[in-house]
Amino acid sequence: MSMINNDWLDAISPEFSKDYYKKLYTFVKDEYSKTIIYPPAEDIFNAFHFTPLSKVKVLLLGQDPYHNENQAHGLSFSVLPSQHDIPPSLQNIYKELHEDCGCYIPNNGYLKKWADQGVLLLNTVLTVRAHQANSHQGRGWENFTDAVIQAVNAQDRPIVYMLWGRPAQSKIPMLTNPKHLILTAPHPSPLSAYRGFFGCKHFSKANEFLKANGAEPIDWQIENI
Repeated sequence: MSMINNDWLDAISPEFSKDYYKKLYTFVKDEYSKTIIYPPAEDIFNAFHFTPLSKVKVLLLGQDPYHNENQAHGLSFSVLPSQHDIPPSLQNIYKELHEDCGCYIPNNGYLKKWADQGVLLLNTVLTVRAHQANSHQGRGWENFTDAVIQAVNAQDRPIVYMLWGRPAQSKIPMLTNPKHLILTAPHPSPLSAYRGFFGCKHFSKANEFLKANGAEPIDWQIENI
């Protein structure tokens, strides 16, 4: 795993010495040695590499990495630029972005532009076996990413949480900072997007909140490749 070496290290390094993380590390290392795991090991912590803690403006919480080839690269909802099939949930995110902010729908699902602007694209579980959704749930990643969420909650500046679906919304009790904004909606998957994800206007609401609190808004437009 490519180690975290920016300001996240101070916030979450205590996790690395805890028993659950030692067991998690051993499990993940063993999994990579004997089967196909996504994302590639060097990409597991990309969300932290691309979005330092001091730069976080928005936390967009996903669940499990994509489990098919050439998709997951350490950012929730994002796929590699070489992947031309945009996952259905991300297609629905783009549809909502188009309706909400007028963004055109791009030909790729590479969301690093968001991460570079302060959108922490965090999954609650950071690894998965190929073609086996949720196969690394309950192994310790949830403890680690809860510590990440708590570190964001402790930041003394305006931050927006986009929590889509019940698993993401289960983190709400951890979010106690009155300077932060919590936005909730159904998950953008085809099974639930029509229950209220479409029309939630989270992208414009996030930018309105950031601007009202003196922060630069996010440029949500993903360019064509």
